[in-house]
Amino acid sequence: MRSFVISATRRMNVSYISSPEVGFLRSTLSQFRTGSTKLIFQFLGPNDIELSTNQTYSSLTKNLTFIKTFASGILVPKSYIWVVDSGLYLQNYTSLVLDAHKAGLQIFASNFANDAFMAYNYSYDPVAEYLSFIDNGLFSVDGVLSDFPITASSTIDCHSHIAKNETAQVELLIISSEGASGDYPGCTDKAYAKAVSDGVDILDCPVQITNDGIPFCLGSINLIDKSNAVESIFSNMATTNPDLNIRDGIFAYNLTWSQIQTLKPAISNPYSNYSLFRNPRARNDGKFMQLTDFLAFANNSSSVKGVLISIENAAYLAEKQGLGVTDAVLNALRKSGHNNQTSKKIMIKSSDSAVLEKFKSSGNYELVYLVDEDISDILNSTIVEIKEFATAVVISKRSVFPTDEAYMTGQTSVVPKIHAFNLPVYVQIFQNEFVAQAWDFFSDAYLEMLNYVDAMNINGVVTDYPATAAKFKRNRCLGYKNRPPYMTPVPPGGLIGLMAPGSLPAEAPYPVLTGDDVAEPPLPAVIERSDGNGSTAPAPRNGQAILIPSITTTLSTIAASIAISIIF
Repeated sequence: MRSFVISATRRMNVSYISSPEVGFLRSTLSQFRTGSTKLIFQFLGPNDIELSTNQTYSSLTKNLTFIKTFASGILVPKSYIWVVDSGLYLQNYTSLVLDAHKAGLQIFASNFANDAFMAYNYSYDPVAEYLSFIDNGLFSVDGVLSDFPITASSTIDCHSHIAKNETAQVELLIISSEGASGDYPGCTDKAYAKAVSDGVDILDCPVQITNDGIPFCLGSINLIDKSNAVESIFSNMATTNPDLNIRDGIFAYNLTWSQIQTLKPAISNPYSNYSLFRNPRARNDGKFMQLTDFLAFANNSSSVKGVLISIENAAYLAEKQGLGVTDAVLNALRKSGHNNQTSKKIMIKSSDSAVLEKFKSSGNYELVYLVDEDISDILNSTIVEIKEFATAVVISKRSVFPTDEAYMTGQTSVVPKIHAFNLPVYVQIFQNEFVAQAWDFFSDAYLEMLNYVDAMNINGVVTDYPATAAKFKRNRCLGYKNRPPYMTPVPPGGLIGLMAPGSLPAEAPYPVLTGDDVAEPPLPAVIERSDGNGSTAPAPRNGQAILIPSITTTLSTIAASIAISIIF
C-alpha cells in the first residue's frame, strides 16, 4: 500500500492522504514532509484499538502533540466533537477542535449524510448540523467529509455567518403548517411561538369547532390524529363517519372546549414508517389555542405579516351537526378587531369555493383556494372561475414537479398558467425529512426549495419547518450574479432519464382540474339542534346551537348504569 500511494502521488496531485494507522503515516512521512500533500490521521470508534500504539482512539485524543509529529491534521467522526446521547439529542461539545488547533493540527469532521439519522436538535436539517460545526461562535472545524458534498458546499458558501436579520435574497412568503409542527405538536402555543422565532411570515390556524360552538386551531377534525384522545376518557366516543370518510374517529364537534382542554396535544409523525420521529421529548408539549387567542398572539407578534385561517367541512358541520364554523370565524375576527385593521394580512383558505364566496361578501380578506389533489394541468376557464371567488391558489408539490416512486418525471405548466391570470401560487407541504423530497434533490430541502422558487417562481411555501424556509430566503448565493453549480435548479427527470425504460411501474397521470372540480353549491343553512325532547337548544354565545342532554335522558342513563353494575 505504501508504494502504491507514493506512486500515485507522482502521477497526480494528491492534496490529502488519510489513514487510521499511525505506523503507515509515519512510514510515509519522509516522502511528504516538504511537499503539498498533507497527512491526516483518521480516528475510528472511540473504543477501537489503534494497532501501532495499542491505544484506543479515544485515548489518542489526549495526545495530540504526538500526532503532530507525523500528521498535519486529524479526521474524526462528528460525535467526537458534538456528543449525541442515546436518545439522539445533543450533549455539550468537547474541547477537541480547540485542542487540535492549539496543537497546530487541522481538524476535519466525518460521517455527514443527509439521509441518515441526526440529532433531533437539528430538526432533520443537514444545513443546521453543518453550521453547528463551522458557525457556532466558539469554534470551527477546517473541513467536513460528507456523502452529500452539494449540501456541505452550499452551507459553507451560502449559509454560514448569516444573521437572522439579514436581508432576504428572494421574495417568498413563508406560511406555517400548524406552526412549527416539525418541532412541536401542531397548532399549540409552543408550535406558534417557535414558528415566530424561526422567521415565519404567515401563521396558520386550521379551524375546528367544538360541541359548544368555540372555534379553535387543530390540523384535523379527528382528535385522534393530533391528540391523545384515544388514550383518554373519551376513547369510547370513537365512531365512523361516512360523510367525512373517517373510520373510528373521535371528532372535535362532539366535545366541548373544556373537554378538549383536558387532552394532551400529540406531535405529528408523518414518516414514522421510516422510523423518522419528530422531537420525542416534546411529543405532548404545548396547549391548544382558541381562534381568538391565536389571533391575539399573531397580532402581538411584530414580525408576523398576517394569518391564514383554513376552513374545511363547513357544509357538513352546518347541515349535519348544526354548527356554523364560518360564522364562528367571522365572529372571532370581529371580536379581535382583525376585520377592521389593515396592518396584518388576513387570509382565508378552503377547498370549498362556497366558503370563500361567503367571506368575499363579508370583508376585505385574501381568499386562498386550495386544490386538494395532485393535478397535471388546469384549464384556463377553470382559472377564470377560481378568480371569481379567490385571490390566490395553493397547490401540492407534485402538481408542479410530478413524481413516480419519488423520482421527478418532469414539470407541469400549472404555475405559469395561474400566474398568467395574476394569481399568486403557494405550494405545500415542505418538510425537512429526507424522504419528503424527490430523490433528484439529493435529500436536501434547500435544493428542493430552489427548484420551486427559482425555476418555477412560486410566491410562497407552506412548511412544517419555517426555520428552513427562512434560512433559504437569506441564502447569499441567491444574490450572486454568477451562481456556483450547487446553487442551480435540478433538471426535472434527470435521474429517471438514467434508468432503463420500464424500470419503474407506470403510474396513472394526475387529473386535469376543470370547472366542475371547483364548483360547489352555496353553504347550507345551519340546522337547529335538538335537546333530545324535540325542542331547540339555546344558542351559545357565538350564535351557534349547543347540544344539551335532557334531565330525562340523563336520569335514564344513570339508571341504566346502576342496573348494569348490579347485574355484574
